[in-house]
Amino acid sequence: MSLGYIEENLNAVRREIAAAESAVGREGKTLMLAAVKYGSDAELSELLARGVTHVGENRVQQLLEHYPVLQRGGAKIHFIGSLQTNKVKYIIDKVEMIHSVDSLRLAAEIDKRARQHGTVMDVLVEVNAAREEAKTGVLPEQAEELCRAVLALPGLRLCGVMTMGPVMENDSAYEAYFNEVRRFALALWQRLGLADAPVLSMGMSHSFCPAVRAGADVVRVGRRLFAQPETNEKNDSV
Repeated sequence: MSLGYIEENLNAVRREIAAAESAVGREGKTLMLAAVKYGSDAELSELLARGVTHVGENRVQQLLEHYPVLQRGGAKIHFIGSLQTNKVKYIIDKVEMIHSVDSLRLAAEIDKRARQHGTVMDVLVEVNAAREEAKTGVLPEQAEELCRAVLALPGLRLCGVMTMGPVMENDSAYEAYFNEVRRFALALWQRLGLADAPVLSMGMSHSFCPAVRAGADVVRVGRRLFAQPETNEKNDSV
């Protein structure tokens, strides 16, 4: 089967990101993270050949399965899914950043494994800003305590905040939500006394444009990249 749809989808996503950046004067400020849980090895190889440099994995087992292809392609791997403490040891030497730190127990395990490998792991604290019961992440009022705990761990480097976000009716609603998260993160970083602005990982296949307009530094795009022509429509997933 021809993989031409991968190039078409990638180009379309890149155009939409560029247009969203241009609308708010943030040209070239957004990292597109290819969320590759939907991809085959052949599709991943095609993405990497088309200049994708950063990928996001949701599950440890899939990361391990994809790792040879990603390593050969020179990909920088981010872990973006829910992470169990007993799985940290399998990925600590394979990923550049973990987006989903949502407990001190998980942070402590990442710290332990990172120090064992003589490295410092970049992490984002996952915040459930919409307070959805089915979603992971700390509640906003718990985020500062967790961030302070992370800052005290020598094997971690606190870089910013990740949010999943609820399914909303339109782009305006998404943009308002992501703007709220951005304001929350900026205020949090100020209280923490951190000089650098927080990295904001927010927005997925159905919401990356409003996320970019709201100031996202990283958007996580999956289905839009891998959809074949007959199914190439926006979805309510990564």
